[in-house]
Amino acid sequence: MGLKQNLHKLKEKYKGTKMAPAFNALHTFLYTPNETTHSGSHVRVVDDLKRTMNTVIMALVPCLLFGIFNAGYQHYAAIDNSLRLDPVANFFTMDNFLMGCITVLPLVIVSYGVGLLVEFIFAIIKKHEVEEGYLVTGMLVPLIVPVDIPLWMLAVAVIFGVVIGKEVFGGTGMNILNPALTIRAFLFFAYPTWMSGDKVWVHGAKEMAAQPDAISGETILGSLAQNSEPIYSTWDMFWGFIPGSVGETSTFLILIGALFLIFTKIGSWRIILSTVLGAIAMGLIFNGVVNAGWIGEGSKFYGLMSETWWHHLIIGGFAFGAVYMATDPVTASQTNKGKWIYGFLIGFLGIMIRVFNPAYPEGIMLAILLMNVFAPTIDHYVVQGNIKRRMKRFKVKTA
Repeated sequence: MGLKQNLHKLKEKYKGTKMAPAFNALHTFLYTPNETTHSGSHVRVVDDLKRTMNTVIMALVPCLLFGIFNAGYQHYAAIDNSLRLDPVANFFTMDNFLMGCITVLPLVIVSYGVGLLVEFIFAIIKKHEVEEGYLVTGMLVPLIVPVDIPLWMLAVAVIFGVVIGKEVFGGTGMNILNPALTIRAFLFFAYPTWMSGDKVWVHGAKEMAAQPDAISGETILGSLAQNSEPIYSTWDMFWGFIPGSVGETSTFLILIGALFLIFTKIGSWRIILSTVLGAIAMGLIFNGVVNAGWIGEGSKFYGLMSETWWHHLIIGGFAFGAVYMATDPVTASQTNKGKWIYGFLIGFLGIMIRVFNPAYPEGIMLAILLMNVFAPTIDHYVVQGNIKRRMKRFKVKTA
């Protein structure tokens, strides 16, 4: 007898009990649900929420695999700086892969293990089906944290993010904040020394700090915030051969993921494009301020302000946030016009926070959380504006 039949028998056996949600979740994760609605009007589609979430995970897998290699590469390059002379030849090696697996996979395991455990507990207590929203969140979380963050901190943050960021609002589809970003924000404010600085982005950087020949592992944003020149080329930034959060470094792979999400109609191209336009607008404003001489090299804002506007698009977590975070269909604006406004403000505010807060130069995550809160308000005024225009046309026609 096959696995599908055995799971179906277990689901029927425990039907109506507290453990029913657990078996139902496992059954529908592996196989298409064998139950449909029988009354009332409903949308008929060939997929369900789990399949949608799995599609997003597929778009994230290249970033995860690259992040595994990059974790190993940054570790060995911090020991032997000559490896940076030819990153392409020294990147895809078995040593880098094994070191990356040792450091990155535990983050994935803790993220999924703790998060799904909390989801199952809430499903059993509240007697409802296990919600699928954490399938994507569980993959996003290890990709947006430093590689050396202690696992117990990650576990505490995941519990906070699932309970406070989602369950208190009613679960999947009801939350107003992106759960993955809620987890990252909790980590930053609760354990700031593990989420910023120059010793958390490269595995073993804190231990290697005493070695005179080892580099610190500082990110490009960290260097610019201190008005110092980064040691990485533009191509290093684009391909991702730089320190940073596990899955945020490769703009190239993030672009591939964006095209995949747009092609599958899961990610909103309006939000992605408008976010980029907002960042470009803010970047051009800052470049104009520097070129006009209003900000001198002695200013603490000079480094990030003077950075070429398009560089802002390929450094830090901007690209990752614009593609995988801002497009969250639950917390983003729902109207087409609202998506343009929502995305533009994310990009605009993200670069503004990046420049004006040197202690936290990665502003895209805070910008997305801020706009998550205002997304319903944006949609409200867009809808009200449409109603007023239609009422005016109606009055003209009936006059």
